[in-house]
Amino acid sequence: MNNQWYKMYKIALLLLVIIAAGCDSTQKAKEKLPNVIYIFPDQFRSYSLGFWSQDDNAKYIQGKPDPVSTPAIDKLANGGVVFSRAVSNFPLCSPYRGMLLTGMYPDNNGLTTNCRADRETQLKSDAVCITDVFAAAGYNISYFGKCHWQKTEPLFDENGNYEGTTEPPGGHLLNKYDTYVPPGPDRHGIDYFFQTLKDEHFNPRTFSNDPIAIEGKKEGELYMPRRFSSEIEAEKIVDYISNTHGQRDPNKPFFMIWSLNPPHNPWTEKSTYMEFYPQYTNNGKVELDNLLTHKNADFSAGKHAPYYFANVSAVDHFIGKVLDKLDELNLTENTIIVFSSDHGEMLGSHGHQGKPYPETEAFNIPFIIKWGDKLKHRVEDLILSVPDVMPTILGLVGIEAKIPQEVQGKNYSEIITNPEMTTVKKPKSALYIDFNSRGIYTGKQTLVVVQKDNNVSEVFGYDNINDPNQLTKVPIEEIKNGVELKTELARLLKETSDFWYTNKICADFLNY
Repeated sequence: MNNQWYKMYKIALLLLVIIAAGCDSTQKAKEKLPNVIYIFPDQFRSYSLGFWSQDDNAKYIQGKPDPVSTPAIDKLANGGVVFSRAVSNFPLCSPYRGMLLTGMYPDNNGLTTNCRADRETQLKSDAVCITDVFAAAGYNISYFGKCHWQKTEPLFDENGNYEGTTEPPGGHLLNKYDTYVPPGPDRHGIDYFFQTLKDEHFNPRTFSNDPIAIEGKKEGELYMPRRFSSEIEAEKIVDYISNTHGQRDPNKPFFMIWSLNPPHNPWTEKSTYMEFYPQYTNNGKVELDNLLTHKNADFSAGKHAPYYFANVSAVDHFIGKVLDKLDELNLTENTIIVFSSDHGEMLGSHGHQGKPYPETEAFNIPFIIKWGDKLKHRVEDLILSVPDVMPTILGLVGIEAKIPQEVQGKNYSEIITNPEMTTVKKPKSALYIDFNSRGIYTGKQTLVVVQKDNNVSEVFGYDNINDPNQLTKVPIEEIKNGVELKTELARLLKETSDFWYTNKICADFLNY
């Protein structure tokens, strides 16, 4: 009897050890899943990284860097992988967000232009987004800042509160160019939501599902903090990662997107964090020849440069606040931090402001990945397209098996973690898209085809090596490897199910 009891005791003890080991293994597995923070200010030039002015880093980019001060982002860059050839395939706010969230090109995700009151444009509600995938993998999902993927409709009362109907008291627009994303499928798995919208940096329209974050306001009720949007977002993010009032489950990893509106225009004193303005003047006097470093810059079109750079530095400052809090909470080592932008800013180049343009000032974007000491610092020349970001991040985290089948981007995580990797080939090119043009970028060359009434109206190229400021448009007949570039462009349009391919636009030239 005693012997039988002893055997049962040993079996029970063994089971307890196995269960405990299993629990410990499960806990360790959870601990190994990294947090992810994806940070992207709006309209932030790749050239506006102070990192490019350090040491001899300028040799990696096409043209001269901007004379900016970005110490927080520079620190991130010096500890991570910096991409010199990341691009925004359609350099415009909504199309970028669609590609980032879904890993698909615009004609496949619904965001083929900016959301606006006179358009039906919207991210497809049934699209599987990166936030959905991380939510299904057991992550806390949070979003802070600008969304710009929702159809703009008059669903608000006259005070800006969401009614969800055009019937009174609804029937009013909140903003012509962007709108509130209500709870439901269009939130795409986001469980903590803090949205700021409208291009008024010191007067953002704000909504949240956290009443404490908006002074007791309810979901859908307009909150007007009347403070610099990046500052208030940084505060709420610091609260979130500190978990000040149970905003997240501390036993889960978190996936966060932070979409800052500055340094997007308007560029005025009223819309600028002026504390950072004086450093871009000479004792208060603006000297554009010291600010506009590109030979293609038109000073009249780039006169807003000191305001732009001041907001670049302000954005850097508030990003630094969040990065410091990660360090303070010992979260940095197990957090993948990505810094990028939705598109660049012409800043007077070729006589233009804003975007979308195929020139590097608008088309190329910053892209930095830092992950504790797991990634060694280097400058990477991989041509990274926006749809590649979703599968690449999922691959870095180790959940590449969850990449949706419809994703059109490629997973380059193995190249990022192992630069000597040879089994995964680097892409030869990236697709460029705007309203009337399609193009191809290989790093060394750019080819652009412009259409009018579905036929070719202009074809030109740039030699990005010998003409880094893209001062000379090269006609197709004189473009080196022009036939190969044209063939590669047609291939990409077909591969991505682009509107041009499906409607055979410029078919006589592109020979689909």
